[in-house]
Amino acid sequence: MKAGFGKNDITPRVGVELAGFGPFLCRKSTAIRDPLSARALVVEHGHTRAALISCDLLGVPLWLTRRIRERVQRETGIPADAVMLHCTHTHSGPALGPYIGWGEPDQPYLETLPQRVAKAVGAAAGSLRDATLLHAEVPCAGIGLNRECDRDAQPLDDVLRDDWRPARPELTDTTCHVLRVDIDGRTAGVLTYFGCHPVVCCQETHYIHGDYCGVACSALEREHPGSTFMFLQGANGDVNSCVVHKPEQASLLALDVIAGRFARAVRSGMSASRPVTVDEVRCIRRAPSLARRPWSIEKLRQMLGEKEAILAQPHATDALPAQPSNIRMEVVFAVALRRMIAQAEGGQPYPPVELQGLRLGPVALLGAPFEIMQAVKNDIRAAARSQVPLVMSVTNDTLGYAPDRTCAARGGYAADIVPLMGGFVPFANLHDDLVRELGALEAALSSH
Repeated sequence: MKAGFGKNDITPRVGVELAGFGPFLCRKSTAIRDPLSARALVVEHGHTRAALISCDLLGVPLWLTRRIRERVQRETGIPADAVMLHCTHTHSGPALGPYIGWGEPDQPYLETLPQRVAKAVGAAAGSLRDATLLHAEVPCAGIGLNRECDRDAQPLDDVLRDDWRPARPELTDTTCHVLRVDIDGRTAGVLTYFGCHPVVCCQETHYIHGDYCGVACSALEREHPGSTFMFLQGANGDVNSCVVHKPEQASLLALDVIAGRFARAVRSGMSASRPVTVDEVRCIRRAPSLARRPWSIEKLRQMLGEKEAILAQPHATDALPAQPSNIRMEVVFAVALRRMIAQAEGGQPYPPVELQGLRLGPVALLGAPFEIMQAVKNDIRAAARSQVPLVMSVTNDTLGYAPDRTCAARGGYAADIVPLMGGFVPFANLHDDLVRELGALEAALSSH
């Protein structure tokens, strides 16, 4: 195997709106706490060359992913089908869409992002050398809790204790995977894999940064000059960081604590990692059509009428912060439903969902455009043939959550509301569909 790493700055200018935490918050950035980066790994084995990119962003919509791939192919020759664009899902980076009201995308940033990301891939392609891949899975504790089954936003004094652990650790990631790449006897780069929402900060914070994962990777890069540390987001759909929804200054101080916990686990993994044989590099991209809920145009119109009636009430106002948050959400729903009705009236079919897999010997990276919940990931891994199957969220697109069966049956934010925020009809059964489709993708990656 040959490998090379590259990195480039993708920090937006101060003043752009930040992504996440609520609708129409006017959450404009006021300063840069830590820069954002696009980090890239290019691998080559035989006649196959592929690129894996990790960006300190909430998520990149598919149309922009395609533009980035085109730019990468034009500048490096790596086929667009072999470019995998992943996001760490930080909520303290620029809004890129498609979520209605969750930050206004900045057009100059959108236009310049493809060349900035492609520059990182170009640096990686230009540094290809014979490489050794090493792997370890090590304990990683005190970072996340399952917000569906545990008490969210616990007191800061509790979660910042070194011995703090969630009530249900088995419903979170308790380990992280570390993939170390050595070239010429030194560590050229490290891939770190862990599942937890990067939400150490909250809607009150206006600083740009990559949250715990971005801060940890930057700190490790300072400890290892010339090395690139990439974060791969695992099953984060129902896992929050232990510090969330706290005031701005408390959040920013706690950020270094949580990042430090993750960095310690990565250091342990680097020391424990052992060489693995990379007999093949393979990249596969598929676009299956996943079932949606059977919502008719009549149902959409009825839902829109209900939302418009709420917005027509005398108390409805655009004032901030006095405006009730439910009014802001009703605006999101109304805009989304009008969009969905227009699409249905135009006969537009539901687009397929892009899935992608990258095999590095015994390691299979399986990417989907959802925030995948832990139970879904566990079922995919249980059926996998690969020695190290790693299920990655927020890859190549951003389409909300992949709820497990229990969460989907209960309904609510992840299953019902977030799809409307994106302006599309919710999926019918993502748990089983992703287990089937990502399972088939993993099997194809593993076949000889």
